[in-house]
Amino acid sequence: MSTDSHSNSAGRSADPVSRPAPRVVLLYKRQAQPDETLLQFLEDQLKQRQFSVFIDRHLTLGVEWAKEIERQIRTADAVVPLLSATSASSEMMGFEIEIAHETAQTQQGRPRLLPVRVAYPDPLPEPLASVLDPIQYFLWQSPLDNEQLLQHLLDAIQRLPRPEPETEKPTKGARLMAKAVPLPAHTVPPAASAIEPIGGAVPLDSAFYIVRPADVEFRTALSRHDSVILIKGARQIGKTSLLARGLKFAREHKAHVARTDFQKFNAINLESVANLHLSLAESLADQLDLRTLPSDTWDDRRSPNVNFERYIRREVLGHGDGHLVWGLDEVDRLFAYPYASEVFGLFRSWHNERALDPTGPWARLTLAIAYATEAHLFITDVNQSPFNIGTRLVLEDFWPDQVAELNERYGKPLKDKTELDRFIRLVGGHPYLVRRGLHEMAKRKITITALEEKAPRDDGIYGDHLRRILLLLARDQGLTEIVRGILRGQPCPTADSFYRLRSAGLIKGSSAVDAHPRCQLYGTYLSVHLLDPS
Repeated sequence: MSTDSHSNSAGRSADPVSRPAPRVVLLYKRQAQPDETLLQFLEDQLKQRQFSVFIDRHLTLGVEWAKEIERQIRTADAVVPLLSATSASSEMMGFEIEIAHETAQTQQGRPRLLPVRVAYPDPLPEPLASVLDPIQYFLWQSPLDNEQLLQHLLDAIQRLPRPEPETEKPTKGARLMAKAVPLPAHTVPPAASAIEPIGGAVPLDSAFYIVRPADVEFRTALSRHDSVILIKGARQIGKTSLLARGLKFAREHKAHVARTDFQKFNAINLESVANLHLSLAESLADQLDLRTLPSDTWDDRRSPNVNFERYIRREVLGHGDGHLVWGLDEVDRLFAYPYASEVFGLFRSWHNERALDPTGPWARLTLAIAYATEAHLFITDVNQSPFNIGTRLVLEDFWPDQVAELNERYGKPLKDKTELDRFIRLVGGHPYLVRRGLHEMAKRKITITALEEKAPRDDGIYGDHLRRILLLLARDQGLTEIVRGILRGQPCPTADSFYRLRSAGLIKGSSAVDAHPRCQLYGTYLSVHLLDPS
């Protein structure tokens, strides 16, 4: 495997203890301009200064490639994403930035993210916005900015501190949300984007949102003021978009609304159940403009659960008589933590309290919980789980008539039923793949024949999405082998592996016995990169 990484001792510090050359990863979108021209300039200049530079340009794709990408990011001193109108919508770019962000939280700020906007001042889509919005960026507008950009990056990289011992953890009442370390640079306030991006949540005013039965069921449950509403579905199936529309409906019907996205919580927020509860309470206080802050009531003599529950009961629900709808998105992230059952058990207890005292404060709370992973794999005590109570909504892939409706909204890039059937055979009803394909066909006038030919290729319109799947599989050799077996027609060996792969959106089937790739595109791509061609 070849890489663009190298190091040289000629540029090392003259300190008595020699420091390695700074390791820099440059992230970019392939075959995009002016991205590649700017990339080449930065690569040449950094290498001239004896920096170790890594660019994912010449690697042979596969599981080993995916492992190497993640290793390079996790061992870098700095990661420089080149964000343009093209790259900002790249799933691969978003995933690489998430890896850098997560790693920095456990490695004393390394790698440091140094975002560069390539003639792109518009708002960033999710998940980029969650990570990068707090970080000051450099706005590159033309080659006239090359030297200034280079100097800013050099200054920022050279100022990176040596690793320090762990600092004292935040004390009671301290703000636990991450603070940005700004990059000295000139910035321009983002302008409203005129083009609706593909990926992430579908905007509330979008003409391309497809209403499904779950939308109606969600509104009905909100109107009843149900205690717990569960929104379950595989990755990229529309859970966040559905949740956002439900919260909008609740606001329009005079409910108080708060939303927590657990993907935005950092390592400190999730370090312990005490930190989590305090972070949640502070977020609610901020969103609901509460006068009494958690720091005013928290008492270390009480358990974290008692502190949190008292604050919710007394301060969040104890004033006024309005209803509160609290949307909890990406709660899967909590499943891996040892305190998960404790947190979800607390949510379950609120439901029970409401049943015992229908006129009490808990009757004014609705929890809307969105998740993908099978909760019973992590919470085995049914009495500690809110995932077997309340109203359960399951989001499935688009039906053929829903794909046909979306095709109409995009101006019928698929001309007839034959073309529509070919498209559905390729991507199934996968909401992201469907919308991305129709968007590209309508925008670039691509025929269904051209789409079928280019779709499984790494330089095709789904290339970023497909490479991200390889990166995810590379993290788990066991699951990779199971996927190889599925591609050969074998069943999943365990229910656990079946649920995990189905929750990740890679396979379909009603049980481990009939597991199969979610769509033809996945089957073709993964077969190329995971199966021996012989």
